[in-house]
Amino acid sequence: MTARSPGEVLDALGRLRLVPVVVLDDAADAAPLAGALVAGGLPVAEVTFRTPAAGDAIRAMADRGDVLLGAGTVLTPAQVDEAVAAGARYVVSPGLSRAVVERCAEHGVLALPGAVTATEVQAALELGLTAVKFFPAGTSGGAPAIRALAAPFGGVRFIPTGGVGPATVADYLAVDAVVAVGGSWMVPRERIAAGDVEAVRRLTAEAVALVRRPED
Repeated sequence: MTARSPGEVLDALGRLRLVPVVVLDDAADAAPLAGALVAGGLPVAEVTFRTPAAGDAIRAMADRGDVLLGAGTVLTPAQVDEAVAAGARYVVSPGLSRAVVERCAEHGVLALPGAVTATEVQAALELGLTAVKFFPAGTSGGAPAIRALAAPFGGVRFIPTGGVGPATVADYLAVDAVVAVGGSWMVPRERIAAGDVEAVRRLTAEAVALVRRPED
């Protein structure tokens, strides 16, 4: 993917509308997974730093050159460094860390910290951000909560993640302030570990069809 600057990356996420949130136990599964995502019509992935394989997995997927890679569950500046060195173009955190956001700025990559309250969104704005991860979305009020937050924070964009599935994704995307939605139902951890790339491709294609705009 050619998106490089934070603004370009955010625009690319907005065009894709859906971000697979991936947990990889073995970096050897990364390249086949990337192929399945691309074949399913969704050339993007947020690889979470929940396992030691994350850095190598991001590198393996980024080496293809046709997938927009993000790093998720990033908690420290050191993880930002590792993710960016591996090829991540954006960094996602479960909460708002000034140190993580500032390290992302040093690298020139998009930071998407978690924020679900007005105080957290305002703190993100003070750090110069215009987009946040709304996490955990499912237990934090869902789409109605984002609508409520978007009223006083008109320029802020949201990427809801956590508890989002096929039954609720349309509700989130109907909110004007939502740029894209993160989900894991199309990249089940057990299917990836089993090497069932065809199942991932099929689930991804179904997810893409679910979020496709009428004009697409």
